[in-house]
Amino acid sequence: MKHSLQLRLSQHLTLTPQLQQSIRLLQLSTLELNQEIERLLQDNPLLEREDGTAETPPLANDASLQAVPGDTTTPDPEPEPTTTAEDGSTFDMQGGDGTSFGSGGNDEDEDYSPLAEQPANLREHLTGQLALLHLSDRDRQLVGLLIDSLDEGGYMTQSLEEIAAMLPDELEVEPEELSIALQHLQHLEPTGVGARSLAECLRLQLDALPPDTPYREQAQEIVREHLDALAARDFARLKRTLKCDDSCLRGVQKLILSLNPRPGREFSVEETRFVVSDVIVRKLKGVWVAALNPAAMPKLKVNRLYADILQRNRGSNSQQITAQLQEAKWLIKNVQQRFDTILRVSQAIVDRQRNFLEHGEVAMRPLVLREIADTLGLHESTVSRVTTQKFMHTPRGIFELKYFFGSHVATEAGGSASSTAIRALIKQLVGAENTRSPLSDGQISELLGQQGIVVARRTIAKYRESMHILPVNLRKTL
Repeated sequence: MKHSLQLRLSQHLTLTPQLQQSIRLLQLSTLELNQEIERLLQDNPLLEREDGTAETPPLANDASLQAVPGDTTTPDPEPEPTTTAEDGSTFDMQGGDGTSFGSGGNDEDEDYSPLAEQPANLREHLTGQLALLHLSDRDRQLVGLLIDSLDEGGYMTQSLEEIAAMLPDELEVEPEELSIALQHLQHLEPTGVGARSLAECLRLQLDALPPDTPYREQAQEIVREHLDALAARDFARLKRTLKCDDSCLRGVQKLILSLNPRPGREFSVEETRFVVSDVIVRKLKGVWVAALNPAAMPKLKVNRLYADILQRNRGSNSQQITAQLQEAKWLIKNVQQRFDTILRVSQAIVDRQRNFLEHGEVAMRPLVLREIADTLGLHESTVSRVTTQKFMHTPRGIFELKYFFGSHVATEAGGSASSTAIRALIKQLVGAENTRSPLSDGQISELLGQQGIVVARRTIAKYRESMHILPVNLRKTL
C-alpha cells in the first residue's frame, strides 16, 4: 500500500458561540428575554442596564402590556362554554363568577400593608363548611375523603365502590357509608358539588330551587330523562314529551341554561399571562409604520468601571474579565440585532397587510413565511423564529406576528383569498343567520361561492370547528 498526502479545500458553517446566542435570543419571547438577561446580569459584572439597575423596565402602565387568561395567539373571542351530555352531544351553558375570600387590613396599624387576599380553593371551602356540621368523627372523615376525590369542577370522578376498594380492609368502610357521606357532601355549597354526572349536578341545583320556581318540574324531567334531546336541540321531541308549546319549552331551556354545569370552577385560580407587544403600529401621514416598543427593549451597556480596570491591567492575569467583557459586548450586539430583525419582519408584514389594518379580518391577504424571507433576504427558519411569541400592537388589537400568515383559497377571478378572511366571513354569516333556521356548511359554501370564493363544504366545517362554532343542529333555537 502506498501512502500519500492530499490537500482538500471545503467550506462548512460553524456555529460560533456568538451565533448560537443570537439564534437563541431570537426565538425567545420578550418576557423570556428579560428573564435571560436578568440571569446574565447576575453572572457577568461587566454587564449592566443603562440606568444602573438590574430590574425589568416598568411595563404596567404601558398600553402594549395586556393581561390575558390563557393563550393569546388567537384574536378570536373565547368560545361560549358548552356542556357535554351523556351521549357526547354538547349544548351551551353558563358558568358562575369567581369568588374570593379573605379578611381586610388591620385598622389599628396604618403602616401595616396586608398581604394580597388569597381566594379559597374548593377543598378549603368545603372543609370549612364540614367543620360546622354535627357529624361523628367517622362520618366527618369519610366526607373529607370524598372532598379529596373531587376534580376542579366539583365532580366525583370515581365511583363509591372504587373509593371503598382503595381503603384498607381494617377500616371496614362499606359503599353504603360512603353513600351517606356523599349526601352530606352534596348538601354543601356550591350547590351541585359532589355530582357524579352532569345530569345529577343539574338535578341537585334544580332540587335546591324554591318549589314555586317557574318551569322547575319540567326542567327536572328533562334533566332526569331527556338531557340528550336538549343537547341535540330536538325541540319537537321535547315538546311532545312535556306536552308544552314553544313558550313553555323556551322557559324550561332558559332555566336549565341558568344552572352551573361546573360548580367547582369558581374556586379554581386561573393563571394570568402578560403579553408585551414588541412592535407598535401606527398610521402616520396616511402610511402604516411599525416601530419598536421602547418598554420592551432592555437597555444594556458595559460597566465602564470594570472595563477601565481591565484596560489598565492588561499585562496581568485578566483572562476571565476579558472573556466576560467579550460576552457582554456579544449580548448587547445580539439583543440589538434581535430587535432590528423583529422590526424589519414586522414592517414587511405591515406593508402586505395594510388592508387588514384598514378594514379588518375580511381584508386579510394570503401570506407565507417564504414571501417575507425572500423580500428581506432572510432564511425561512429565521422568519419563523421572529414570528413566534412576538406580538404586534395595532389599532385593532394585539396579535402574534404569526397570526398574519395564512394559506390561500382560490377565487373565481383567478386570485386568492386568505384563510383568515374566509374565517371572518364565516363568522359574519353565522352571526347574521336566522337562529331558527341556521345555515348549514353547504349553504355557507354556496354563499361564499356567490362572492367568488370557492370553498368546499368540508373546508367550511374545518374552519367552523377551529373557531368553536357549533354545527347547524346545535345552533338551532326556538
